[in-house]
Amino acid sequence: MLYAFGFERLGVVVSDLYFVDPDPLPGQETAERGVRLELRIFERGELTGTIYAARPITIERPLWRVDLLQDADAPPNTLDRAHHHPNFNGWDPGPRVFVSELSSDPLAWLTRHLADPESLSKETAASLDDISAPDMQSLRAATPEIVDTVCRRRLKNEPSPAGEK
Repeated sequence: MLYAFGFERLGVVVSDLYFVDPDPLPGQETAERGVRLELRIFERGELTGTIYAARPITIERPLWRVDLLQDADAPPNTLDRAHHHPNFNGWDPGPRVFVSELSSDPLAWLTRHLADPESLSKETAASLDDISAPDMQSLRAATPEIVDTVCRRRLKNEPSPAGEK
């Protein structure tokens, strides 16, 4: 399942994830499962047809990633492999950064970071200089819905409000 929350140029994508790391850290050789959230740039394309045509919208480069992961064989909500990637080199993430609060209280940590994009841009190598203040405000306002409706439900494997799993 993939969810996308797009604002003017800034957006968030959230997806379920099952991952086998080809180069795992010691003690993390088993598969991982959970939820991936990425802060991304969204781009609007030019109209390619009549004035009634749908406008192309692409989900572009990642700025920041949070992986709420755990050992695939662990009991639910272990989140023993939850981490974030504060930096990207183009499309490739930098190293995993493990933060104890991210494993112990992931939704509070995620809410605090996602709702403060200005501080997040200082923590990362990503520049948000070309992102408008209203776009930042839209992200702040949507953060509770993104975290609660998507991340909390996906971690608990609950159906979304539309009923899908």
